[in-house]
Amino acid sequence: MPGYPAGLLRNRSVVKHGNYAVITPEGRVINTVPGLTDCKMTILATPKMGASFIQLIGTLGPNAKSTITYGAKAHEESFIYLLEGPAELKVKVGDKSEVLKQGGYAYAPPGVGIDFENANHKEGRILLYKQRYVPHPGGLAPYAVFGNVNTIQWADYDGMANVHIKDLLPVEEAFDMNMHILSFDPGASHNIIETHVQEHGAYVYEGQGCYLLDEDWYLIQEEDFIWFGPYCKQASYAVGRGPFSYIYSKDCNRDVEI
Repeated sequence: MPGYPAGLLRNRSVVKHGNYAVITPEGRVINTVPGLTDCKMTILATPKMGASFIQLIGTLGPNAKSTITYGAKAHEESFIYLLEGPAELKVKVGDKSEVLKQGGYAYAPPGVGIDFENANHKEGRILLYKQRYVPHPGGLAPYAVFGNVNTIQWADYDGMANVHIKDLLPVEEAFDMNMHILSFDPGASHNIIETHVQEHGAYVYEGQGCYLLDEDWYLIQEEDFIWFGPYCKQASYAVGRGPFSYIYSKDCNRDVEI
């Protein structure tokens, strides 16, 4: 019978509310998001699970576009990333616009938001992200950023020659967030088990890894999404035959309110 499962239903996802989550592809559903036309979007992370940000992934149809500016509320800053082509996206941030190809991205400062449309009417996939902006105590303000990960050079992560990182946004105090690409060579690992106030949302686009989340180890693979809550213990090993790579968010450059 079409659509009927051949065996037992399975789903590797795990959600530890307020601490961490692994959202795997097999259980995702398509969410209707007002203002996104011809886009099949899945909402991955929200405050409902404990995250302080919102992250979506979705596919672009030939007529994909935004009809409502994404992340345009006064307290919101937003980010878009063209994970896969061959779609090309015309993206507008305020009075600036560029056409993004695979690996292209754009950041919108608070209150500005992102508009986009499929420029060549081909299929692709995007990540969308937004979070509440925390103003800089000295009045520094972030600005619109466009870029492409394919033009950024790798740097060693924490001095390790087999773990590599790319910063997608400027490393400046004006920005209270960054997006990074982190890539582990086969057999590489973190140099410590990290425990920190920052939280992350990580989308794995390549390879396999074994990830420690709090007290448990999980096998992670391409297309999995991980949310790390503040102070969740975390570390990973690349366990496949190729690189283990993901794009992830980080809050940064701010004191903690009491």
